[in-house]
Amino acid sequence: MASRLVLLLAAAAVAVACLPAPASAVAWMVGDGGGWRAKFNQTGWADGKTFRVGDTLMFMYARDAHTVVEVGREDFAACNLQANLLGAWNSGNDVVQLDRPGKRWFFCSVPGHCDNGMKLAVNVVGDDGVPAPAPAPESGWWF
Repeated sequence: MASRLVLLLAAAAVAVACLPAPASAVAWMVGDGGGWRAKFNQTGWADGKTFRVGDTLMFMYARDAHTVVEVGREDFAACNLQANLLGAWNSGNDVVQLDRPGKRWFFCSVPGHCDNGMKLAVNVVGDDGVPAPAPAPESGWWF
């Protein structure tokens, strides 16, 4: 019986060793050395980056000069300062956990800042590397 247990434990160890190593989470400093700043969206900072569930976004900025808010797609596109906020940060050293796949939209809520490009959209992919499906169109057209 003991030899079967040893054999079973050895087989389990081999199976675990063959599993792929989990990807390490990345702490993304938004804007790199320039931080979260005016006209940020014009830098193309997010272009070519793959954001994954488990990663974090670090927003660094002068505390009294900016904010970070998370909003929905329409409020992001319109820079709607009266938006239904999904999240709000104002410490100047904010960390946002990317805890689910799909699109996430952020902007600075100081009047005029979003309109001047202080906004960020990221697409977070799940554990399988596939982004969440796009939401259904709101136009009423269904195919």
